[in-house]
Amino acid sequence: MKAIVATEPGGPEVLSMAEVDPPTPGVGEVLLDVAATAVNRADLMQRAGNYPPPPGASTIIGLECSGTVAALGPGVTGWEIGDEVCALLSGGGYAEQVVVPVGQLMQRPDGLDAVHAAALPEVACTVWSMVFDQAGLAPGERFLVHGGSSGIGTMAIQLAKAMGAQVFTTAGTEAKRQACRELGADVAIDYRNVDFATVIADETHGAGVDVILDTIGAKYLPGNVGSLAFGGRIAVIGMQGGVVGELNLGALMARRGSIYAAGLRARPLEQKATIVAGAQAHVWPLIAQGLVRPIVHEVLPLAEAARAHRIVEASEHVGKVVLSVR
Repeated sequence: MKAIVATEPGGPEVLSMAEVDPPTPGVGEVLLDVAATAVNRADLMQRAGNYPPPPGASTIIGLECSGTVAALGPGVTGWEIGDEVCALLSGGGYAEQVVVPVGQLMQRPDGLDAVHAAALPEVACTVWSMVFDQAGLAPGERFLVHGGSSGIGTMAIQLAKAMGAQVFTTAGTEAKRQACRELGADVAIDYRNVDFATVIADETHGAGVDVILDTIGAKYLPGNVGSLAFGGRIAVIGMQGGVVGELNLGALMARRGSIYAAGLRARPLEQKATIVAGAQAHVWPLIAQGLVRPIVHEVLPLAEAARAHRIVEASEHVGKVVLSVR
């Protein structure tokens, strides 16, 4: 089968199409014919040699996909060959076929084509698990997501708004901030020219926000803590702004705040299956109602994976960049 491989760690130019052996589903696994896959920032890190796949995962890049069930491994029930699905992966999405544990398989939501379904699993599962399951965002609370125009950000804005929260976000250009407002953000902050924590304090009259979803990391740690409401929760899922920061424990304690940091890719299968089930139960109905949708910036053929990586690296997109496989 055809797949995108990285000849060595490096820039987008190391990505190329190659013939590789097709995977075979094992016990509790399903083989998919991939229709489309989406580019995540973690893919760029893996390509550069900074984010190796977990033990036993495919070395081919790609953390999500849409497609159809092609074969069932031993012990798999509840699915049939030909079912239209999307899936959360630990790797292998940039290929014509991929094997996925059955617990990470999801029905393709009604009303979504294969392209948009490919842009859904990673963002839906990440936002649901971190913002709602872990941080417990509730109706009427205030929510801040950094990088609101990203794939994660566009999903987080929509879900938080649909769940009845007041939504704040940061974005670097007026076009991106306007896109965030159109998705439901109440306040979109120009982080390049103003201090987001000052804006949060002004907009909330000093009350702060209840939940923060942070894709930046160390650089934003002081501002995040300073922006918390009493009992506020920070969920960290990215480190674009560094891995080592200074934490004012006095400020965190004064706010009775908490910080939780976690990735999704390396979690045990049982945890990922629980997250997938939660996303389907809570996010899929909102998609069916038209309240939430995956945002696709551009669709490129799989052979243009290097170009897709350059688009994501430039951070000029809104939502996800999708690679069409079939």
